[in-house]
Amino acid sequence: MKKLQIYIYIILMLVISTGCSNLETDNEQKDKDIQVGLTISAAASLTDALNAIKSKFEAKYPEIKITYNFGSSGTLQQQIIQGAPADLFFSAAEDKFYDLVEKGFITPDSGVDLVGNSLVLITPKENSKEIKMFEDLPSQGETISIGTPETVPAGNYAKEVLVKLGIWNSLEQKIVFAKDVRQVLTYVETGNVDAGIVYHTDALASAKIEIQEIAKEDTHSPIIYPLGILKESKNPNEAKLFFDFMQTEEALSILESYGFVGLLK
Repeated sequence: MKKLQIYIYIILMLVISTGCSNLETDNEQKDKDIQVGLTISAAASLTDALNAIKSKFEAKYPEIKITYNFGSSGTLQQQIIQGAPADLFFSAAEDKFYDLVEKGFITPDSGVDLVGNSLVLITPKENSKEIKMFEDLPSQGETISIGTPETVPAGNYAKEVLVKLGIWNSLEQKIVFAKDVRQVLTYVETGNVDAGIVYHTDALASAKIEIQEIAKEDTHSPIIYPLGILKESKNPNEAKLFFDFMQTEEALSILESYGFVGLLK
C-alpha cells in the first residue's frame, strides 16, 4: 500500500512539473509575440528612404514595430509640443529640431545631425514653359509652388533662394503654398503649376518631372536633417536601438541611395 502511495505521488509530481513547464513555454512564446511599437515623427521628404530602412530594421529587431508619422517638420514640431506621442523626431530643419532641444523635449546628447540635402527647381515632364533656371520664373512662370515657409523647411529654403536672387517680390503673388514638400511635388507632377521647388531627393523619386536647376549652396541656409530621441519616449531602450541603427553604414547607404548626403565621419 505504501509503495502504491509513493508511486501515485511521483506520478502527480510529474504531471504538475510538466504542466508548469508547458505554462512557462507558453508564457515565453507570448512574450516573444508581444511587439514594442515605436512612433517616429519624420519629415515628409524622408518617406521613401525611411520605408526602405523600416524593413531592414524590423528584420533585425522583429520584436519592434515601426510606425511613421510623416509631415512637415514645423507641423511635427508643434504636434510634439502639444503632447502628440512620439519616440523619435527626424527633422528636415535644424531650427525646428533644436527648438525642441531648448524646450527640453530632446536632450542634447540624444541627437545627431545625420544627413544633408539640396534644393532643386522642377517642372512637369511635359513642360510648355521656357523655365530652365530660377531667374526664368518671373517671366515664364504663371504659378509656382513651394512649401509654406513658416512650417515647411523646404519652403523656407525656397524663399531664401528667391530672396537671394532678387525675384521673391515679383513672384509672391504667383506662389501656390503647400502643406509639405510632397504636395509641391504632386502639384508639379499633375501640371497644376508651372514649376516647383523641392528637395533633390523628392525630385529623384518622380519620373513625371524634370530637374531644371540645383540651387547654389550660397543662396540658402545649409539643409541638415537632425535625428533625436524624445525625452518622453515610452520605449527609450528600443528608441536607442533605432537611433543607433540609423547611424550604421547599412542605414546611411540606404539614405544616400535616395539622394541624401551622409554627414557622419
